[in-house]
Amino acid sequence: MTRIAVISGGLSSPSSTRLLADQLAAATVRSLADRGREAEVDVIELRPLAHDLADMMLTGFAPEALAGALDKVASADAVIAVSPVFSASFSGLFKMFFDAIDKDALEGTPVLIGATAGTARHSLVTEHALRPMFAYLKAVVVPTAVFAASEDFGSSEGGALSVRVAKAGSQLAAVVSGTVDTRSTRPVKVTIDNPEDTPDFESMLASLSG
Repeated sequence: MTRIAVISGGLSSPSSTRLLADQLAAATVRSLADRGREAEVDVIELRPLAHDLADMMLTGFAPEALAGALDKVASADAVIAVSPVFSASFSGLFKMFFDAIDKDALEGTPVLIGATAGTARHSLVTEHALRPMFAYLKAVVVPTAVFAASEDFGSSEGGALSVRVAKAGSQLAAVVSGTVDTRSTRPVKVTIDNPEDTPDFESMLASLSG
C-alpha cells in the first residue's frame, strides 16, 4: 500500500487550494492503479492546525494533533503539497508547517507541488518559492508543478488544468513506483558530425588519469 500525504494550505471554506490538492491526489491514485499499486491518501488541512503551529513556534513542542500530522507526512511514501499565494509566495501558515517538520524527514521523499492564486501573474511561484524550499529539505520534487488561477477552475477551453494535473500525477506515481523514465535509460544523443570519431569510455578515462 502506497501512503500519500496531501497537504492543503487553504484558509477558506470551500477552498480552491483544497480542490486542486484533491485533483492532484486523484490523478496520482489513478496513475498508481494503472501500475497495479493501491494507494491510501491522508489529507492534512493546515487551517485547523494554525494555533498548534503558533504554539510550537513559541514552546518548541507540538500539540497532539500537529504531532500526528507531522508524523503522517514524515512516514508517507509520497507528498502532495499545495499552497495559496500570499504576497508573491507561499502562505505563512504553509511555511510554518514545513518549519515545524524535522529537516531530514522528507529526504528522498517524492513530492508534487502546487499553488493557487486569483490571477495567473503568480504562476511562477512554484518555481521560485516552493521548489527551492523542498530542494532544501532534500525531497525529490517531480518536474511538473501545477499552478491554478481562479479562471482555470471550470474552464471550458480544452481542460488545460486537467492535462497538467494528470501529467503531474503520472510523474509522481512513476517516481513512487520506480518506473520513472530517466535520461540514463534513453539512447545517448551523439552530436558530433562523425559518430565513429567518438572515443570509447575506457579511452576517455585513460586520458583523465594521464
